[in-house]
Amino acid sequence: KKESLNITEERKKKLKNIFPEVFTEDLTEKEKGEKEVKEKIDFNKLKIILGEEVSTGNEQYRFSWAGKKDAVKNIQYPSNGTLIPDKEESIDFDDSDNLFIEGDNLEVLKLLQKSYHSKVKMIYIDPPYNTGNDFVYKDNYKDNIKNYLKKTGQLDENGDKLTTNTESNGRFHSDWLNMMYPRLFLARNLLKKDGVIFISIDDNEGDNLKKICDEIFGEDNFFTKIIVQSNKRGQTYKQISKTHEYILVYTKNTEAEFNELEKKGDKDDLNYEDDISRFNIRGLRNRNPKFGRFNRPNLFYPIYVRPDIVDKDGFSPISLTQDEHYNVEVLPLNSKGEESCWRWSKKLLLENINSDTHKSDVIAKKKENGEFRIHEKYRKTTYKPKTIWTEKSVINEKGTVQLGKLDLSDFIEFPKPLGLLTKLIKIGSNKDDIILDFFAGSATTAHAVLEQNKEDSGDRKFICVQLPEPTDESSPAYQEGYETISDIAKERIRRVINGYGDNNPIDDGFKVFKLDKSNYKIWEEIDSRETTVEAIKEQLNLFEDSLVEDYRDINVLYEIIIKEGYSLNSKIEQKNLEQNTVYKVIENGNYFYVVLDDKVEFEIIEELDYEEKETLFVCLDTALTDDDKINLSLRLNLKTI
Repeated sequence: KKESLNITEERKKKLKNIFPEVFTEDLTEKEKGEKEVKEKIDFNKLKIILGEEVSTGNEQYRFSWAGKKDAVKNIQYPSNGTLIPDKEESIDFDDSDNLFIEGDNLEVLKLLQKSYHSKVKMIYIDPPYNTGNDFVYKDNYKDNIKNYLKKTGQLDENGDKLTTNTESNGRFHSDWLNMMYPRLFLARNLLKKDGVIFISIDDNEGDNLKKICDEIFGEDNFFTKIIVQSNKRGQTYKQISKTHEYILVYTKNTEAEFNELEKKGDKDDLNYEDDISRFNIRGLRNRNPKFGRFNRPNLFYPIYVRPDIVDKDGFSPISLTQDEHYNVEVLPLNSKGEESCWRWSKKLLLENINSDTHKSDVIAKKKENGEFRIHEKYRKTTYKPKTIWTEKSVINEKGTVQLGKLDLSDFIEFPKPLGLLTKLIKIGSNKDDIILDFFAGSATTAHAVLEQNKEDSGDRKFICVQLPEPTDESSPAYQEGYETISDIAKERIRRVINGYGDNNPIDDGFKVFKLDKSNYKIWEEIDSRETTVEAIKEQLNLFEDSLVEDYRDINVLYEIIIKEGYSLNSKIEQKNLEQNTVYKVIENGNYFYVVLDDKVEFEIIEELDYEEKETLFVCLDTALTDDDKINLSLRLNLKTI
């Protein structure tokens, strides 16, 4: 029975890792009328996530709002869009691994699910705070691409414009939650096992954000809430001048670890130096009252000091053995004389002591009252980040100053400061990680990644996603030719790479992709308003070809790349044979072939370099005869469009 319970708990743990949002609290009756709260699986919620209709009548602890059911449905509907490369707006498109994607972030996140699943180490987002002045994009889960193109003015049809979400709106909070929920859900899928997400927010939706993050990431994976002093003067027009914002920190799993920060300037407290390196000291006694001789008896033992030897810093050697020289006994007692314990075991202590204090990592020092205290030498040049950030580099106005150095400060309001993102990147990523920002704004995240790589010779890659939100026609940005927010963001990245002010050019680049309708005709709509047989036949005839008219090979290639789970940084080799043009897509030693000609000559197979039958070959369905399809399938893994 015990083994069976262990198996059940293990399965629950695995399920929680995949679907943390389906676990909830449940109040149950115990014997003698007592009650207890247990964590249980909400099977109704699991059914909803898996696409089933449910009806519930039981009272449970849950967070709900108007439209949540549709928000969950939105996650399940696949995107009918694709990402189109734009080499002209890029820098070093073929060799750079940085990505700037222009489009609705919900659709982009859906498109990235297969290629970037569990590959992103760090996500940072600065979403709309829902202050009553922010727009909240209302998604249409049945056809969000058409909805997106209409709202951003890329279709001539009359459609809803991007509008602000005013507090007078009856679904003010619900609309914001409906926007955030599916995006955060999809973002979690992209995080590595040890991945982390940082989310900037203020009091308007801070509580609601934490609730949906607890549901999506799991309460166990809530790490902390950082308070950032974003405004030194504060909002002086309020009765209590507000000076701060928050950053919510969640991890993909509880095993995730954060980096420490380098000590600089007055934070470097290594005031001593011995034969090993610079150091400072801290008491070896464990100051946590939860630990002592009563529960850590192995850590309660005497240490002996040799008082006749004192070095230039006032340190004396120690030993675990008492003799005529090491004759002063020190026990781990607190200031009240109560029994505590040491932080180190005897074994660890023996490995780190030396009779020469200049070579020892543990020493004794006499206090003013004549008693000796045992100290550990610590040599760390790093420190753990704290949860309150007040340094000048994280103040919001610094972001405007930094954009000013790029001659872009007149075009963006309230950009995030570079120092804030730099600090988060140092804490949450390593030198070769992928960093995602799907509310990119003015591209501070991209700027910070490029600068940090320059500082420590790192190879971090950014993926920035920004909606082409139109700028006001009367604004300085529009007058200077920046018709959308994403135009400003792309220009910022270019100026950082090309060098600005006293900053030298950076040896890097970035690829630009734009969200658009699929190249596959299967996604084209049939007008259901037509009722005559002739009209319907005319529409169906449009589907004799599988691809849209005037498609470009490069656009179709990247759509295939996304669908096959290859990254947008895959290399494309083009081979012009006498019969056909063959594209070879390569990533990390894996590859597949694509031919987009109207007719594929079977003989080209002999000229392809492949080792296994599993090698993928993609072509138009109409480009092969039925016999050629059969024969080709015996040689390669054939897929037709």
